[in-house]
Amino acid sequence: MANANGAWQPQEEGFREICGLLEQQISPTSDKSKIWQQLQHYSQFPDFNNYLAFIFAHAEGKSVDVRQASGLLLKNNLRTAFNTMPPANQQYIKTELLPCLGAADRHIRSTAGTIVSVLVQIAGVDGWPELLHALVKCLDSNDPNHMEGSMDALSKICEDIPQVLDSDISGLSERPINVFLPRFLQLFQSPNASLRKLSLNSVNQYIMLMPTVLYVSMDKYLQGLFALANDPAPEVRKLVCAAFVQLVDVRPDFLEPHLRNVIEYMLQVNKDPDDEVALEACEFWSAYCDTQLPPENLKDFLPRLLLVLLSNMVYADDDESLVDAEEDGSLPDREQDLKPRFHASRFHGSEDGEDDDDDTVNVWNLRKCSAAALDILSNVFGDEILPTLMPIIQANLGNTDDEAWKEREAAVLAIGAIAEGCINGLYPHLSEIVVFLIPLLDDKFPLIRSISCWTLSRFSKYIVHCIGNQEGREKFGKVLTGLLRRILDDNKRVQEAACSAFATLEEEAAEELAPLLDIILQHLMCAFGKYQRRNLRIVYDAIGTLADAVGGELNQPKYLEILMPPLIAKWQQLSNSDKDILPLLECFTSIAQALGTGFSQFGQPVFQRCINIIQTQQLAKIDPVSAGAQYDKEFIVCSLDLLSGLAEGLGSGIESLVSQSNLRDLLLQCCTDDTADVRQSAFALLGDLARVCPVHLHSRLSEFLDIAAKQLSTSKLKENVSVANNACWAIGELAIKVQKDMASVAMMVISCLVPILQHAESLNKSLIENSAITLGRLAWVCPELVSPHMEHFMQHWCIALSMIRDDVEKEDAFRGLCAMVRTNPSGALSSLVYMCQAIASWHEIRSEDLHNEVCQVLQGYKQMLNSGAWEQCMSALEPPVKEKLSKYLV
Repeated sequence: MANANGAWQPQEEGFREICGLLEQQISPTSDKSKIWQQLQHYSQFPDFNNYLAFIFAHAEGKSVDVRQASGLLLKNNLRTAFNTMPPANQQYIKTELLPCLGAADRHIRSTAGTIVSVLVQIAGVDGWPELLHALVKCLDSNDPNHMEGSMDALSKICEDIPQVLDSDISGLSERPINVFLPRFLQLFQSPNASLRKLSLNSVNQYIMLMPTVLYVSMDKYLQGLFALANDPAPEVRKLVCAAFVQLVDVRPDFLEPHLRNVIEYMLQVNKDPDDEVALEACEFWSAYCDTQLPPENLKDFLPRLLLVLLSNMVYADDDESLVDAEEDGSLPDREQDLKPRFHASRFHGSEDGEDDDDDTVNVWNLRKCSAAALDILSNVFGDEILPTLMPIIQANLGNTDDEAWKEREAAVLAIGAIAEGCINGLYPHLSEIVVFLIPLLDDKFPLIRSISCWTLSRFSKYIVHCIGNQEGREKFGKVLTGLLRRILDDNKRVQEAACSAFATLEEEAAEELAPLLDIILQHLMCAFGKYQRRNLRIVYDAIGTLADAVGGELNQPKYLEILMPPLIAKWQQLSNSDKDILPLLECFTSIAQALGTGFSQFGQPVFQRCINIIQTQQLAKIDPVSAGAQYDKEFIVCSLDLLSGLAEGLGSGIESLVSQSNLRDLLLQCCTDDTADVRQSAFALLGDLARVCPVHLHSRLSEFLDIAAKQLSTSKLKENVSVANNACWAIGELAIKVQKDMASVAMMVISCLVPILQHAESLNKSLIENSAITLGRLAWVCPELVSPHMEHFMQHWCIALSMIRDDVEKEDAFRGLCAMVRTNPSGALSSLVYMCQAIASWHEIRSEDLHNEVCQVLQGYKQMLNSGAWEQCMSALEPPVKEKLSKYLV
């Protein structure tokens, strides 16, 4: 309601009711859902948020908790409601907020700062000129409460939306940051630790943006950092470290004159008694190694730095892993122990995204950061670090007292950390190292058992490489059986480390595992029966990796009898909306591909279930109640990928399953999904189906081709490069199956592919390769359509073809090249040198008819070009290229 002079005033009854609700809301014994419903009811009233602002600002008789609850509810409401509020209400809330920045109570000041930051995120500062004046006035007031309230709000604005203060505001003569930054730097010297922290945090947010005012004040900023370097407040020291880490990352040139001092300082604080400060300092070494600064600058400090890193790799007494390590493997996992899982969508091409190592417990701490820094330093300095490092590692390994187990464990971690960077220096001793590590797999301390699994896996390449001799084969056998024993450990942490290490060894050993399949499967399936939910996911991964590694060797009744019954029992036990089915779908994808037609006995139920899951999820997207499930794209992606695995494994045997289903229409829907991951997997499946049963795509072929082509011409090509890559590959697979039916879309697709080839240097390698192959396949099936335009793309296309490794897809592309040249020989004349380089990129053309076609093309040009033009073309080629062309009798 408004009073006589037009300003809004609360009514006593409304004030009382809302305060009562807020009091109930913060009471630990209240019925939260009932209160939530009542608050929702009140939020229908247009001035509800005015009441919240009034309670927050003026309810002096109420507890701070009630006022703070009112402020936080107001903040949440503003996110959705502010822009649609009447302007008078917007103004009322803003006016009430500003005095709260100087409130006597710190919680009220901080909540006011949060609400102000949210309002600036929603509406900027243009429409709120009073805010900037109030913030400056508070900063200059010398009143500690006003200064801290203003600085708190500014720090939040700088964190969430720093660019707002570094932009031109109508009505102001300069950018706000030009007014605030000198004041921030001044506050570095404040006796109040909170003001030092907030001002430093605010300036740090601008290192990336580097506004002019910071650029010209850089000396003053650096002096301020050095002055705060030994600040008594740990939060301030942490921010000093964060500033140096960011500066070395973004603007190393600023630090160069002070580098020795900065490195010396970082070494000191890397041993700070406060773990968070030491952790922030430890980030500096990895950041430094990633810059263009010369590594030599670190050399003098290496002996001390390595000592610090090694001592920081020892488990801290309060590390939560120590508590976890005691947990019994037979205890069920708690819901919070289950990390969210992410499935990587299927990708067709040479450059699959790199797998990030899945950290056992995803808590970044000083121990892990120190090990990562040691890993990076070993890659930069290589064997130079060994003379300093190895004596300490050996001494710690030699101390077998029970009290020294943490130092022993850290020494094993250190060997694993340098396994890659120092491999040359370690190589002569690798045999001893592996022999030393094998007994540690049976150590009485579970964390030594688990780290020994990881460190051994870091030497997988070497362990597998030595299988050729008797001693090496025995060592491989011992490592393998040692890891299998640890897979059946009673400790969850050891189980997890052993399974992950075993998966790494499997990838390296591949077909060498075939003679040992019996014992491997028995251990893995025993673990399958023993593990709790979280570690079961890793067993699925190990089984899937095994199937990928040994392929068709797995397709024997004796192995399938061990492997399949437990998996099928689990498959039948899980519902279509249970997230635990996702890693099982991934596992079946690998098994289906490995078994090939041997999977056909399981094909029908697996195929049907994938269809059901996709249908359920597409319904859940619109109506979760009818679907009986919450929408989650992972279910669709994993099901599409398993169908791809079936298409690859069963080949044309999948045809009868597809013909009796509505897969074609479901797939078309998935190809137009608004989620990139779903589209990526959908186009992978489209290409796989094109290979084995194109007849079932025929009735909607033009729609599939149209949608696929659209993925290539989008302005968001770089963000969705994996979708474009798979769509491009699928078009090529369809082209060679439906041939002349491509005529209606061929030129539209070519017009999308040519710009990709013209901008090859800025795009993903796999997309370029697939674009070149698909263009060649279209030229092969529709040469009369494509060849008249060849001079527009010939040069870029030939450059891309030169980069592709020998395989069947490259053969198809060159068939297209030959078909076009036959149809329009003059179209390639201006790019003849590039065409010769592309032909010379073949190691060997295995197909006899293609080899002959290439010979004819080159012979044809040699005859066509007279009066020295052919010789001129040849003289432009490098000698190795000319030598390779001689294979084609030129």
